[in-house]
Amino acid sequence: MNIVVLVKQVPDSGAERSLAGDGHTVDRTGGTNVINEMDEYAIEEALRLKDETGGQVTLVTVGPDQALESVRKALSMGPDAAVHVSDEAVAGSDALATAKVLAAALGTLEYDLILSGAESTDGGVQVMPHMLAELLDIAALTGARKVTVDGDGLLVERQTEDGYEVVRASGKAIVSVWDTINTPRYPSLKGIMAAKRKPVTALTLADLGVSADEVGTAGAATKVLSAEPRPVRGAGQRVEDSGDGGDKLVEYLAAEKFV
Repeated sequence: MNIVVLVKQVPDSGAERSLAGDGHTVDRTGGTNVINEMDEYAIEEALRLKDETGGQVTLVTVGPDQALESVRKALSMGPDAAVHVSDEAVAGSDALATAKVLAAALGTLEYDLILSGAESTDGGVQVMPHMLAELLDIAALTGARKVTVDGDGLLVERQTEDGYEVVRASGKAIVSVWDTINTPRYPSLKGIMAAKRKPVTALTLADLGVSADEVGTAGAATKVLSAEPRPVRGAGQRVEDSGDGGDKLVEYLAAEKFV
């Protein structure tokens, strides 16, 4: 089984994040960019399935040149190769434009299954698997907590708020995974050294036959109209206990309609 895993370099959610000079896009020029956390679970699941079925695991990412650093780190976990689409015209693309670029990149590969994280920590829109399924005309099995190869198809336990659903698909499919599916491995020293020698194919929009006016802010189907800093968090209300603290606490909770 040849598996493709979509990976994305994102600003570290544990560090300070800010908007770029245009005020409408995330600043990605800092030194605190990492692999999107949920994508690590997708990589681990791809490696697990490869151990069961054989084949190859290939990473695909769209991002600036600096994203190559995260690609190499992802390769150190065990995937065999990667495709990196880097083109200045892609900057500012919305989810739909990014999906068009990813679909074109996936069209250059032979694959049986595409895996991705259920969401990215910078966007969190959870629409990429569905968009790619539509563009590639393949099945979408999203929000997986378990993936099982079943003959010529896949069985997926799809996580829901009330439990899980079991869905099946035959033929090519894209599966997004939650962090309940496995525990990603830590790269070994051997894996880190091997990652430096693994092939990474660099592609531009011209290589993919995608026009620059289809991507970027000019080609975006959505637009950010305004953005404002998060309001400063105000001080909480302190209840002094001089024998009637319990009563005061209940009064406060009642006023805020908590009780």
